[in-house]
Amino acid sequence: MIDETDLQILEILQDKARIPNAEIARQIGMAPSAVLERIRKLENQGIISGYEVRLNPEHFGQKLSAFVFIEATQVGTDTLFEQLANITGVQEIHQVAGKDGYLLKLRVADTEALGRILRDEIAALEGVRATRTQIVLSTFKETRRVALNCSTDE
Repeated sequence: MIDETDLQILEILQDKARIPNAEIARQIGMAPSAVLERIRKLENQGIISGYEVRLNPEHFGQKLSAFVFIEATQVGTDTLFEQLANITGVQEIHQVAGKDGYLLKLRVADTEALGRILRDEIAALEGVRATRTQIVLSTFKETRRVALNCSTDE
């Protein structure tokens, strides 16, 4: 069960995952050892699934974002998921409702790189019937932050 103190800790960690436990403790008025114990509990429960660095993809030449809808001959096959996951530039893979069984998010250098991936890698996979691509012109919000103000009673 997550309480208000856990939510405060999670909010702080979402803003700055590398913040020292002593600083979290200072902000919420707890002992550092109690904060560490709560963080370990949240990790053990799978609520905190890891810590990662957010890199700016443009610094690595990945200036183009695109969403690719894939119409598959059969949806839900592990083989297709695994093959898609191994394609460089694929950041997210979602199984979706509707005609298109999958939605991918890609980050690549340019339209030439995107075309190469679509043509030589994705379209060549067994089980891919068709693709439909949306190129991102600008991004107003992009986050992995989870809203913590929803009900946690379930």
